[in-house]
Amino acid sequence: MNTLAVLATLGVAVSTVLLVVRSGAERSRRPPASPDATLHDLYEVAFLNGGPARVADTALTALHADGRLAVGGPGIVAVQRSQANDPVERAVFQELAAAPNGALHVLREAVMRHPAVQEVGDGLAARGLLVAPHRLRPLRRWAVLQGVACLVALPLSLVLTFVQYAMDDSAPFAVPFLVKMLPAILIGGLTGLIVAGSSASRITQPGRDAVLAFRTAHTHISTPAHLVATMGPSTLLDPVFRDQLMAAARLSAPRRRPSGGVGGATATGTGGRHWARPRTGGRSAWTRKRRPRSPPAYGSW
Repeated sequence: MNTLAVLATLGVAVSTVLLVVRSGAERSRRPPASPDATLHDLYEVAFLNGGPARVADTALTALHADGRLAVGGPGIVAVQRSQANDPVERAVFQELAAAPNGALHVLREAVMRHPAVQEVGDGLAARGLLVAPHRLRPLRRWAVLQGVACLVALPLSLVLTFVQYAMDDSAPFAVPFLVKMLPAILIGGLTGLIVAGSSASRITQPGRDAVLAFRTAHTHISTPAHLVATMGPSTLLDPVFRDQLMAAARLSAPRRRPSGGVGGATATGTGGRHWARPRTGGRSAWTRKRRPRSPPAYGSW
């Protein structure tokens, strides 16, 4: 038991040190914030607040608010006036025209993966306001794995302590196996959870500052698109469209792939890494998505 305790403690110690070093190295490699740290439009605000899903919600809200799009009872979208004022709105009309039906949740997912939306994340990352997801994903997996392993090791150590006393006549005078392992379990588990928590957010401190500055400078604006971009669809005053948009978000909930692990998306994807982070309570599962039509500079979000 002594040998096992020493080896296990050594393993946890090495993993913990390497995890902390990797976390510090990842932070040091982040590009410094660009002098142009201000947010240029609502889509950048939306992306920092909620990823590609919030960008899609913002564009859909803007189009619905001025009557260019109409959403019927079961969540079917129809074009009333095909006028796009920016690339994201053009993406909405393009995806709606290519969709097999006008279902709002299908359109929302397609817009999330559109290059016009993905490029918003690339621009934010290039200015140091956001971290590309593929850089944080391995670190977070490592941290979660270590935290879970230490959590599992606690009851396992208790079982081995009973085995120790049952098999060794001199065990009553020996240090319990659980006591030997407890420092490594606590330190390793807490370190894993802390690093996993710190790597969950991709927004950098300059990005948070930029969002706060935007909100402060535009507190007088209360258009539907502005409310969605800054605070989410739940703040919409139109109860019918609010319920339709939130129902579309629920229907777009991430589904864990049956095999093969993560589908290579930041918020979703196949093949490439997508910014399309699922917006459902922080779950880490990814949805299967199509390959982007043109590869963004920083991979797919």
